[in-house]
Amino acid sequence: MQPTLHCWLSPKTAKLRFAIWLTLLVVTALSGWLAWQSGARIQSDILAMLPKVSESPLTQRAMAQVEQQLANRIYLGFISDNEQAAIDAAKLAMAKLQQGNSNSSSEPYLGSGAGSGSASNSSPFIDISSADMAQAGALNSYYFKHRFQLLTEEQRQQLQQGNWQQLTQSALEKLYNAFSYANSELISRDPLLLYPDSLLSLAPSQQLSVKQGILIANIAPSAASPKPQYAAIVMAKGRDSAFNPNAQHAQLTALDNALNAVTSQHSATSSQANSIEIIKAGALFHAAAATENAKREVSTIGLLSLVGVITLVWLAFRSIMPLTIAVVTVSSSMLLAVVATSVIFGELHLLTLVFGTSLIGISIDYCFHYYCERLNNPQDSSDNIIKHIFTAVSLALLTSIIAYSALGLAPFPGMQQVAVFCAAGLLGAYLTLLLAYPVIAASPLKDASRALNLAQHYQAFMLMRFTPSSQAAKLLLALSSSLFIAAGLWLLSANDDIRQLQHTPIEIQTEEDQLRRLLSGGTDNQFLLVSGATEEQVKQQLEKLEPVLQQAEQEQLIGNHLSLTRFLPSQASQQMNYHLQADIYLHHLDSIVAQLSLDDSVKAKLVADYQAGNRQFINADSFFSHQAGLSFKPLWLPAINADNSRDQANTEYGAIVLLGGIKQLDTFAALFDGNAHIKLIDKVGDISKVMGHYRQLTLAFLAIALIVAGLIFTMRFGNKLAAVVIAVPALSALLTLASLGILQNPLTLFHALALILVFGIGVDYSLFFAESKQQTRGVMLAVSMSAISTLLAFGLLAFSKTPAINAFGLTLLLGISFTFLLSPFIQNFTRKSANVD
Repeated sequence: MQPTLHCWLSPKTAKLRFAIWLTLLVVTALSGWLAWQSGARIQSDILAMLPKVSESPLTQRAMAQVEQQLANRIYLGFISDNEQAAIDAAKLAMAKLQQGNSNSSSEPYLGSGAGSGSASNSSPFIDISSADMAQAGALNSYYFKHRFQLLTEEQRQQLQQGNWQQLTQSALEKLYNAFSYANSELISRDPLLLYPDSLLSLAPSQQLSVKQGILIANIAPSAASPKPQYAAIVMAKGRDSAFNPNAQHAQLTALDNALNAVTSQHSATSSQANSIEIIKAGALFHAAAATENAKREVSTIGLLSLVGVITLVWLAFRSIMPLTIAVVTVSSSMLLAVVATSVIFGELHLLTLVFGTSLIGISIDYCFHYYCERLNNPQDSSDNIIKHIFTAVSLALLTSIIAYSALGLAPFPGMQQVAVFCAAGLLGAYLTLLLAYPVIAASPLKDASRALNLAQHYQAFMLMRFTPSSQAAKLLLALSSSLFIAAGLWLLSANDDIRQLQHTPIEIQTEEDQLRRLLSGGTDNQFLLVSGATEEQVKQQLEKLEPVLQQAEQEQLIGNHLSLTRFLPSQASQQMNYHLQADIYLHHLDSIVAQLSLDDSVKAKLVADYQAGNRQFINADSFFSHQAGLSFKPLWLPAINADNSRDQANTEYGAIVLLGGIKQLDTFAALFDGNAHIKLIDKVGDISKVMGHYRQLTLAFLAIALIVAGLIFTMRFGNKLAAVVIAVPALSALLTLASLGILQNPLTLFHALALILVFGIGVDYSLFFAESKQQTRGVMLAVSMSAISTLLAFGLLAFSKTPAINAFGLTLLLGISFTFLLSPFIQNFTRKSANVD
């Protein structure tokens, strides 16, 4: 290998290598341009990073439908002491949202009735609504023809007990009530007025009222607001994902226009009672905050890291040339990283850029090692310097790529992007060193012996002051270190909650919590999936589930629920209700007609209608194809084998039960243990479990990577020195974990991923000290500059507001610091005399 390397790195091939490097840059830039022209984009959707959870086809369909139903929805609350002012504000906001970002008027939404609308084509919102005034009419239109299959629980009990006379008396009271809904047409078709009560029972109970087509929530007086207040609720759904940057901008613009119009209209009044407070909730506001935070951190961290590195290079070398070469190295590294990621994934995640800013502090290491070696050997040519450091740099690249490959094993597309981004970036820096440095970095350096001497003095100080001289001192150091590590690991806990992926500003969370309370708990991410081999089996399971859920509400395990059971009673229940009403229409109709003073001519029609209603069952197909059932259709999962397949063994129907205000998830979940037909779907919990699994897997991979690297180094250095080289990053990882435990910082997947990089970077430091043997002055300066530049980048990540990035940065801040402090002691195993250099 050495003769081939000698020929390739000879001065004769310098211009050829430089030409190859320029060609590589041009091809890379062209590939990047083509990728972006072909649709590559910046991705800010935090959900795109989430791990993929393996679920059954029915569960996957259920999660997809719930996400589609709830995704991109926003909720607005207009709060005022004056109820009319709140209603007017809600109406104005709805009108402005329907107009969107244009001046065109909105078109009415014919399908949802008053209080609900679809926006104009220019509006980024659809389904802009408050109260759906047409729903009651649609339900009446559908269920009246099925009235003989419907009974309330109280009506059913009275008919089972034969108390038809009590029902007759109740009908008389309703008939002569001045505020009754009864009329001659209804009485002639439903003499005991059973149907209206059945229709009313379909409406879910809630604390909201409807005024002028607007949902109104009453807010009781409090210390902050001694007068009662009214909140008008408006809901809308984004036309596109709130995590799409363009859609997000359009939605925020339209929303700002609408809210500004509300504020302007109500700011003119001098009455304090008419003032409007606006609260908001929805994924849009979380996404906007995350996007703004990520952009701010990308610009701040990247800029400060770059400025810090440039300052460091200038202070060390006092020359513009190393500074220029450092910028060229970082730029070519970032170019290859961005293009490779864009070409492979078709997009570049914002979090990839945040994590990728650390590449600045790593890729420039090659520049540091090259120039520090030149300072230490000023008489050598550029090609000879590269030959000196070639083995160490190549091994460093290999171990770094091994480290970054561990990121690629994570179940996060964003982390896989980080792996490709950083590996490609380091490869770019490595190729720049080999191909371009002999031409662009051939100029001699000014004397910088001061920096070399400082590095030498620092290393000598560390070796003399902190190297134990006696067996007792060595034993004490080993014991104290072991105690520190043991105590820290004992205190270390784990937290795999995926919500740490995103930082939510407290004001956004406060408003969302307030709106949830106004909406009686809202809807949570968890839901129940009820399954069965037939439609009837699912309906019966829903009926059995209903009393359990009602009891859970009474015990405050959940706040509310929405189930299809009241809209889709089982065929068995419908048949029972029909037969119970035979007591009315076939056995006692004469008495009932006489007591209600009805004309005898209605009897024949009533009997005929009753007999015609036999087996006219309410079923899913007819209900969901009717206007009454359209809004509930996402809660139903038709049979998976909807084709003509004869295999019925795997046919499954399903129904989704939405849950709100869950307070004791574990206790609630235990209610369904052992029931194969009811499953609590907790995507957050499932993904968190996957994260925990991959956290353990990543730590296991770290141990494997240490062993593999140790085997590779054994072939180069021998058993003893290879063990020492590996011991530095291994001990650094243990000290980092112990520090996290003492700092009460729970271990997450992101800490584990960062430890992989601690290993990759730490091995680099160890390698250069092991390769340098006695000539460590230049290596110490290069490692110092590398550590400082890396700490600049990762230290800044530790101040990120996003918990995941903070965990990543804090781990690297600790790990690189420990590695920097430990790596110089490798010379104790390589030197042949007591003198350094």
